[in-house]
Amino acid sequence: MATPIDIDFVSDIACPWCAVGLASLQQALARCADAVQVRLRVQPFELNPAMPPEGEDLGEHLTRKYGSTPAQQAQMRAVIAERGAALGFAFHPEGRGRVVNTFDGHRLLHWAGRQGADAQLALKRALLQAYHGRAERVDQAPVLLAAVRQAGLDEARAAQILAGDEFAAEVRQAERQWQDAGIHAVPAVILNQRHLISGGQPPEVFEQALRQLAAADGSGSARRDA
Repeated sequence: MATPIDIDFVSDIACPWCAVGLASLQQALARCADAVQVRLRVQPFELNPAMPPEGEDLGEHLTRKYGSTPAQQAQMRAVIAERGAALGFAFHPEGRGRVVNTFDGHRLLHWAGRQGADAQLALKRALLQAYHGRAERVDQAPVLLAAVRQAGLDEARAAQILAGDEFAAEVRQAERQWQDAGIHAVPAVILNQRHLISGGQPPEVFEQALRQLAAADGSGSARRDA
């Protein structure tokens, strides 16, 4: 019998490694569907919560934040693109173009999560594809609403949310919760609220961890039934 496992996927739409990590995790889940029954929840994290409305050029942002050179940035894009291609995620060859504020996207993801894990995951994937696959500005309402349509969600309701500040307090509270729990880099994958896997790991890493949890749960059940 499949073991139930809760997974919290803490990430930011702005993070290319989060796109890699999510695709990798989904491959792992498909591989071990015989052993685990997963409830996957997307959790908010902002890498640049103070990003102004106009955003910032990607190259300038990376140089200012990390001190990287254009050559180093191009090399990293190539590495990420290769990892993504192996997992079925196609990155835009020039990167995101601009780094933008992702808070509205997180508000929509919170709303989608209230409709179920599948709806939330569909919207998360659509937002990652828009930003990292097509270099679209996910701080702008038309792009966000197109992702909502792609995910099969209610566009009119989403537009209503974007027009106000609905779910802002809930998202900020969730962000504080994960920061207080020690999460300061993403993606962070937490299994059953206890086991942390950091970074865009290969599918094998996630699969091994999931199978180990399933085996441990099975051993515990066997002892309890003895």
